[in-house]
Amino acid sequence: MLGELRRLAKQAPFIPFTIHMADGRQFRVQHPDHLFVGQRFHAVLEQDDGTLEILPGLLISGLTLHAGPAAAAPAR
Repeated sequence: MLGELRRLAKQAPFIPFTIHMADGRQFRVQHPDHLFVGQRFHAVLEQDDGTLEILPGLLISGLTLHAGPAAAAPAR
């Protein structure tokens, strides 16, 4: 799962996503600069209030991408 987190954080353009934890907690990643993904065991997410969440990789149960703004309909 950490490899998938790295891939999502590096994609261009960046698309916000939510990290789902096995205990039911959810963390939204609004910007790739707020996420550090370690090489083996953990990810660290900086929240908007400056607090840090240490996310054990083995407890990450899923990831959900958030769609960007809908494209405008073509003019007729």
